Amino acid sequence: MAGPNCELDWHFNRWTAEMAEIQTKQLSRADTILLGRTTYIAMAAYWSVVRSDLCFPREDLAFAELMHSRQKVVFSRTIQELTWENSLQICGNLGSEVYKLKKLDGNDIIIYGSSKLIGGLIKLGIVDEYILWIHPLMLGAGKPLFRKTKGLTNMRLSNVQRFNSGVVLLHYNRI
Repeated sequence: MAGPNCELDWHFNRWTAEMAEIQTKQLSRADTILLGRTTYIAMAAYWSVVRSDLCFPREDLAFAELMHSRQKVVFSRTIQELTWENSLQICGNLGSEVYKLKKLDGNDIIIYGSSKLIGGLIKLGIVDEYILWIHPLMLGAGKPLFRKTKGLTNMRLSNVQRFNSGVVLLHYNRI
């Protein structure tokens, strides 16, 4: 899901306005974003720049506004300061904290990046849907999405979208 040092530069070559529009629609259905420390720090820095630079494509500006307006829940025991608006740090038990969030009235909860956080949620069996953007390349090294976990996660493919850039968007629901 990222290079060895969390690089995502490979992804920009294939990103299109159509993909940005779909990503924005996905985020518009969510009101909470779960993030780990590393992803939070990177996204806070990046999306703050996008928001203030009108040279970015219109689709990116719309997504940036949603990113700023959504509640960001950061799971970290080591982060010192939350600099991004609408951010909350949680240091408690991952499972119980996410169950509390899922019980609240509101929209979807979404996760970007945060491979360790995702791995913990997969182990707990509390991921309801996987939306995977598959890029036609192999990094060779880096951060995997699915780490070795005990048990089995059964998923059902519910939708596939193909893009001219070669990217494929897969929607899976947990069975």
